[in-house]
Amino acid sequence: MELLIQLIAGAVGGNAAGGIMKDKSLGPIGNSLAGIVGGGLGGQILSAVLGMGAGAGGLDIGSIIASLASGGVGGGIGLVVVSLIKNMMGNR
Repeated sequence: MELLIQLIAGAVGGNAAGGIMKDKSLGPIGNSLAGIVGGGLGGQILSAVLGMGAGAGGLDIGSIIASLASGGVGGGIGLVVVSLIKNMMGNR
């Protein structure tokens, strides 16, 4: 369940980052896809590093908030990374 929360938060984070950084935006679908990947990966990495997540004991409010935060941040970072890679590939 936490992974699903992270993926949804990642999509929201990717679209929010695309809205704030117009030059990095990949469009609604691209922002969502980059956010989903970033939210999933970022959420899992932050959970492992900070010791939160699936092993922490279920769906209490703290783990839900942690999943939302890590997924959202991961989604925003995922969008920026994909956008930078896209720009590097286009400038060849």
